[in-house]
Amino acid sequence: MIAVTILGNNSAVPSHNRHPSAQVLQTAEHIVLIDCGEGTQMQMNFYKIKKSRINHIFISHLHGDHYFGLIGLINSLALNNRLNDLHIYAPGKLKAILDIQLDGDLPFKLCFHPLNNEEMLFEDKKLSVECFQVNHRIECWGFLFREKKNLRKINMEQVKNYKVPKAFYENLHRGEDYLNDANQWIKNEILTISVEPPKSYAYCADTAFHEPIAEKIKGVDLVYHESTYLAELEKKAADRFHSTSKQAATIAKKAGAKKLLLGHFSSMYDTLEKFKEEACGIFENTEIAEEGTCYLA
Repeated sequence: MIAVTILGNNSAVPSHNRHPSAQVLQTAEHIVLIDCGEGTQMQMNFYKIKKSRINHIFISHLHGDHYFGLIGLINSLALNNRLNDLHIYAPGKLKAILDIQLDGDLPFKLCFHPLNNEEMLFEDKKLSVECFQVNHRIECWGFLFREKKNLRKINMEQVKNYKVPKAFYENLHRGEDYLNDANQWIKNEILTISVEPPKSYAYCADTAFHEPIAEKIKGVDLVYHESTYLAELEKKAADRFHSTSKQAATIAKKAGAKKLLLGHFSSMYDTLEKFKEEACGIFENTEIAEEGTCYLA
């Protein structure tokens, strides 16, 4: 399971009761924060997100609407006597800003990971996180989250019936048949249960229309793509290294994504229905990334 809660869906200037970029991604084992615009911790409080469980924060780029809430959040964690390590993945220049403002006085270890190349940032037995470059006015990164699951689930009643040793369980997870002591093959589907395929989520941060993104997120279950302007302002979007609703939908379609979330809306728009209408003309399974709403990959 991958669930994404939208804390902020607006662009640089908070308006129309919309907030700057921030999202929380949850799996069974992890809660991570993606971008941290102004007011993020207040949004987390409002939507009852447990800040103490966040061990990984991913910052796409150093425009204020994507990281101005970070210092306040870190300070609150310190005041609440956090002890667990906190990992931050961000463009390297953020390190100097953190050093100046925090002055090293924290009760927990702050582990900073500079984004330098398109690579794997984090991986354990349940989740992997990669970064990829997008096309913005300054250095900017997208993030690809992939859930990791066993292919099959052990049927404990059946493995006991057929006396399958525990040492073979990992093979069963991978879908292999079992050869018993009597030289008889026991089919894997007898010994295991199918599971829902692992899910994936792509966060395409601020970017102009950039077709290579589609290849980097091929087949993703859920993709968030910025949609700062409606299609009639395509030139303005290009000049400012942003995308339109139709361009975001085009990337989702080229990627073969299953669902698209639109966000990062310009403050010039007080209503957002037109964004969905335009995008659905190209990619039908499109939603507006509504603040406070949780979306499943």
